[in-house]
Amino acid sequence: MTGADRLALSAPIRAPDVPAVELASPTRRDEARSAMAVAAALRDRGVPIRDVAVAVRDLDPYEEPLFRAALQSGIAPVFWTQLRVTRTRPYALVESVCEALAGDAVDRETFLRPLEFRWSPAGAGGGDPPAAASDRSPSPDPAWPIEPEAVHRAREALPDGSRPIAEWIERVDATDGVDDRFRRFAEWIDGAPTPDPASVASLLDEVIEAYADCGLPETKAADEPALLDTETDARAVVRVRTLVRQLRHKFADRLEDGTLERSWGDVADLAGVIATQRPGRREHSNARALDVFEANDLWALDVPYVIAVGMTAEAWPQPSQSVLPPEFQEAVLRGDGASGTLAPQPAWVGGRDRDQFVDTLRAAGRCVVFTRHTRTPGGDDVARSPLLDHVETRRVSEADRRRLVGAESALPPALRAVVDGRTDADGGAAEGDRE
Repeated sequence: MTGADRLALSAPIRAPDVPAVELASPTRRDEARSAMAVAAALRDRGVPIRDVAVAVRDLDPYEEPLFRAALQSGIAPVFWTQLRVTRTRPYALVESVCEALAGDAVDRETFLRPLEFRWSPAGAGGGDPPAAASDRSPSPDPAWPIEPEAVHRAREALPDGSRPIAEWIERVDATDGVDDRFRRFAEWIDGAPTPDPASVASLLDEVIEAYADCGLPETKAADEPALLDTETDARAVVRVRTLVRQLRHKFADRLEDGTLERSWGDVADLAGVIATQRPGRREHSNARALDVFEANDLWALDVPYVIAVGMTAEAWPQPSQSVLPPEFQEAVLRGDGASGTLAPQPAWVGGRDRDQFVDTLRAAGRCVVFTRHTRTPGGDDVARSPLLDHVETRRVSEADRRRLVGAESALPPALRAVVDGRTDADGGAAEGDRE
């Protein structure tokens, strides 16, 4: 690789010839609101919502503000992102059950935690409220999962300290305000088998199927109209079902090679190893929803309007995480002397981010809208992404941005010209400054 080839990693970008509009907002939340207002204004001018897509370099800091802004604009968003299954309630339920089974004795928090994550017995369904604590006759069809208020009361009433499950059953029987559902759960824990590949699969499969029957409807009942939490919960149920199948085979392999013991604690640890592999992505079929993508998923996308969010120097390109000092990286990139035998990392000059930026441009058939914010929550300035220097953009004035997010929902003139099919891409000299 020659020095010219190395430095070509940071050469000018050959941008596709589509109109580009740039919209700056004061804060990240203002930016999210502006981005969704653009999508809503395009929809209101007759652009089908499936002809619009939102692209973000990293969804983690943007998913929540974009979701809220979408609902304010009357849009149902769907987020195409890797599912972090370890952050979901179905996974937390499986993990907490393994922890409750792991030792000869458990403390109060460990004992009650599966109930916090909506543990229900196999075949359970909704029904009448449970019998009062003073009336120990069980309800014929008790309500599952146990409501959070009842779990909280049990935590307040039951004694602290670590004790065997058999003793917890006695404590439940002797404590006012703790109904028979807690006893049923404790007896289920007490009767759990010693972990082997078959029993691990059958017990955890029972747990997750009961959650699908009883826990998932609770999520849906409390969800927003866009059902984002329900979608995540349902996707997590599917993922944990797969995890349980994998866990059976992995546990058998680890027992055979002697790297794990036959314990529920090791089952929990192995489940964590499998879950953090994060395979797969969400799938959607809602033709009336707005797709929100991470930038690395745009390479095959073809949509008329793309709204690229987060065009700041802090996020796009992201700073290199290399442990090598910048001076050494620069020397390797230049290839002078002995450093010419070393291969540079494209990440040192934002090579991956540059590729994804080009993919974003190429995905837009008619227009790309770049949004960014200018201040941090602490009031510090946020610089414009240097990638925008490679594109001729039309900036939206602050007055036009306010009209966009205000009651008028007025599309900025430069973008309105594209929608109307006019050739005056400037949108009028008074509306912005060409970059």
